[in-house]
Amino acid sequence: MAEIGYGVAVKVLELLGSVTYEELSSAWGVRSDLTKLERTVKAIKAVLLDAEEKQASDHRLSIWLGELKDVLQDAENVLDEFQYRILQKEVMKRNGSTSKKVSNFFSSSNPLAVRFEMAHKIKGIRKRVDEIAAEKDKFNLAQGLGDRKLNMQERRDMTHSFVDPRNVIGRDDAKENIIHLLMKQNENSSRNVDILPITGIGGLGKTTIAKLVYSNEQVVGHFQLRMWVCVSEDFNVTRLIKEILKSAIDKIDENFGAHGLQNNLRELLRNKKFIDNLGVDEVQFRLRELLKDNKFLLVLDDVWNEDRNKWMELEDLLCEGYNGSKIIVTTRNNSVATIMGTVPTYHLDGLSNEDCMSLFVKLAFKEGEEKQYPNLLEIGNGIVIKCKGVPLAVRTLASLLYPKVDEREWKYVRDNEIWHLKQNEGHILPALRLSYNQLPFHLKQCFAYCSLFSKDYEFKSINLVQFWMAHGLLQSPDNENQEFEDIGDLYIKELVSRSLFQDVYQTALFYYTFKMHDLVHDLALSIAKSECSIVTKKSTLAAGVCHLSILDNGQEVTTQLEKLSKVQTIIFKTEQPMSILKACISRFKFLRMLDLSKSSFEVLPNSIENLKHLRYLHLSGNRIIKQLPDSICKLHSLQTLVLASCSNLEQLPKGIRDIISLRYLVVTTKHTCLSEKAVGCLDSLRFLLILNCENLKCLFEGMEGRLTYLRTLLVDDCPSLTTLSLSIRHLTSLKTLIIMDCKELSLMEVEGEDNQDLKLSLQNLMIVGLPKLEVLPQWLQGSANTLQLLLIKECENFKALPEWLSRLKSLHTLGILECPKLSSLPEGMEALTTLKLLRIEGCPDLSRKCREEDSHKIAHVPQIALEEDSGSSSSSSKEELQCNLKRIEERSLFLTKTRLLFKMTKARS
Repeated sequence: MAEIGYGVAVKVLELLGSVTYEELSSAWGVRSDLTKLERTVKAIKAVLLDAEEKQASDHRLSIWLGELKDVLQDAENVLDEFQYRILQKEVMKRNGSTSKKVSNFFSSSNPLAVRFEMAHKIKGIRKRVDEIAAEKDKFNLAQGLGDRKLNMQERRDMTHSFVDPRNVIGRDDAKENIIHLLMKQNENSSRNVDILPITGIGGLGKTTIAKLVYSNEQVVGHFQLRMWVCVSEDFNVTRLIKEILKSAIDKIDENFGAHGLQNNLRELLRNKKFIDNLGVDEVQFRLRELLKDNKFLLVLDDVWNEDRNKWMELEDLLCEGYNGSKIIVTTRNNSVATIMGTVPTYHLDGLSNEDCMSLFVKLAFKEGEEKQYPNLLEIGNGIVIKCKGVPLAVRTLASLLYPKVDEREWKYVRDNEIWHLKQNEGHILPALRLSYNQLPFHLKQCFAYCSLFSKDYEFKSINLVQFWMAHGLLQSPDNENQEFEDIGDLYIKELVSRSLFQDVYQTALFYYTFKMHDLVHDLALSIAKSECSIVTKKSTLAAGVCHLSILDNGQEVTTQLEKLSKVQTIIFKTEQPMSILKACISRFKFLRMLDLSKSSFEVLPNSIENLKHLRYLHLSGNRIIKQLPDSICKLHSLQTLVLASCSNLEQLPKGIRDIISLRYLVVTTKHTCLSEKAVGCLDSLRFLLILNCENLKCLFEGMEGRLTYLRTLLVDDCPSLTTLSLSIRHLTSLKTLIIMDCKELSLMEVEGEDNQDLKLSLQNLMIVGLPKLEVLPQWLQGSANTLQLLLIKECENFKALPEWLSRLKSLHTLGILECPKLSSLPEGMEALTTLKLLRIEGCPDLSRKCREEDSHKIAHVPQIALEEDSGSSSSSSKEELQCNLKRIEERSLFLTKTRLLFKMTKARS
């Protein structure tokens, strides 16, 4: 990946800047070396982006960057080990070691030797970095370029407004839909000018559609003036005004003869050089004069600008146009569409396979020649399928084959990944790469690492964030209320906004799924091929590969792994023998992520303790593992531990409290009680999922005050659980609580506590399958100001909603399903002014009463669904209600989708 050196430099500087280093750096006598190292890495970082720009044309520079990347990775690993030692010391303090033991925490046998070894490593790294840095002056590199922008060679060509309709296939419906939107007068709008964004990934045909619409006879006759401007990445308002004026010049005689444009303005506009020489105030005046009395259509093609202030500066001038004027904006970025659009965005879909095939035949063969080559047509269909509906991809591959008729060449194109094929300017990968080049640096890294997952892989937001976190790809939070998990979620949403992720579906309250288009996946592969690799028996690995997804097993795979040394990620997609696992643990000391969810063994090797850098360990689905070695507790840097569906796991190691960095824990165990002794203090935990624990009777015994950072707690299918044994007052950070299928749990065991002035921050509460639940617990009042969603389902003995329900000031979604003993709503429901969605199902008496005697209690709720309801409401049409019911089901898991909540852990996809 082009930016890998820069990325490692950033991580090294973050480690060096940590205040936790100060104590040990002085104690070990390495403060001077660390200070010098920091200074040198800063100097290197300042020129790295320029170096990576120039390396393609300078082989020596490319070699230097490779050597630099290698030494910076070594520096990162040494500094991370330094961080591990700091955590190790903290563990000994927590366990009550004496001051003498703490001072000798490095090693029980020879602490001085370990201290000397670490100091020697740091001095060696500093010396190597100095030597590499001294060579940078040979290359005359520029400093402080910041985030890379587009190369001139990578810049998209300026577009024009003409397209031959005969060369466009499969876009008639989209064209007619957009024309209809342009002709439509928005009677409910106070605006003179409506702005219609068209979005989609690169190569989908947004510009082509805009051209078809722009040249349509009906559109030409409807607007007095039409203008076309290719905006691209340079959103300079004065430049754009001049381009709009120039675009208008050729249309003046054609469109204004009968409309009386002032002669002097017409003459001035005819002179393009005159326009170039106008000042800022003058061009703005000319634009207002041009637009104020004329209904116009303006196309702003290929917009990337996300600065709302810049857009508002231009919008103020454009919106003075005549009533009924329209602006079309084409963009890949949904954020741009949100900023600019005044009407709903038109999301452009891919072409059908049939239309893609028609386009392919038109471009790959001379006219009528395809009939002579039925075998090529069959191969061509396979080529078209890999294009996944993107016209530019079809054009790219068809152009590679025209006018070739050798079946071997066609099969080569069909059977290769697109990123392996030669790409000329204007082809699909260069077009898509523009989207990548526009990303800020931190998103470039995160996007490229997604190439490690296979095509059509269904990403889960919560899992991908943990993956990024394990590799230190997330920037530090800006404020104390923001967590790394929040940062990762923002990254995903930004990539969705930029059309690099798609098919987003909110599967559950705490995560959503999404995919990458196959061509976008090819883009990621092309970027990260030197860093990430999907390993098969036939694959060939680059020497510097650090991240592996292993699809096969056997000697061929083992031989390939023996060539590598600095691997940081291993994802096993097939079951591997214990020998391979032991070999990987022995060889790859710098692993950050190890996914063994497809493996099956009774015991994890004791040698796991050697993976000091490990952040992510996934053992889900191993149904024969009986125990974890005590040595796993030495993984002090571990942040994510997944033990879902490990149904024979007898108990967790006694020293698991020593994994002090743990933020994400999923566990299935045969243990009867998860107490402080069994689970540890878990001070750092943010997410906890406990499921399928048949013997579990109590949770959190003796752990009061230990889960103050916990934000999400899920307990599922624990039929023997009788008590949480936890003072709810200590869960002050908890946002989402989901409890399902716990037949012996009533949630009333903490009711003896003093709930006066209890301050909680719970936002989402789901209670499903608790037959012993009769009323809601009093402690829920502690979230009166924060609770937004409440779902109670399959609680057959639930009898009454409390009177204090009306004090839930933020509640917007309430669902009560299959609680047959609940017969009425409490008084004061009218006070729930924020309640927007209400669904009652499987509660016949309650539904009847809500339709009859209690209808006044819920009359203010905009969307209501009652059992045997006709689907009408006072404030919504039937269609609107159906739409909103779908939203309710998606947000609250009202139907069978509830079970999808735990798919990610019960059965690894």
